[in-house]
Amino acid sequence: MILYAAILEMVDLKKDKEHLDIHIDYLNKNIEAGNIFAKGPFTDHSGGLVIYKANSFEEAKELVENDPAIKHGTRRYTLKEWKSNIE
Repeated sequence: MILYAAILEMVDLKKDKEHLDIHIDYLNKNIEAGNIFAKGPFTDHSGGLVIYKANSFEEAKELVENDPAIKHGTRRYTLKEWKSNIE
């Protein structure tokens, strides 16, 4: 598995609050499926970070783009392959 860091930048805070529960449900389902290494919000409320486990960039991109926060336009994302230096 390759790790991919998705930075989910807040676009519409009010609209995001309306979709927050389904966003969290989506992430929790992917944690249970083994697709997420780590996740959490930024403390300044500007968005959050999700580190996905995937076999390819395309697979990680599909996971991000199926996130309700992305689908409903409350956040936009940047996706990068990421490597941990902690062994």
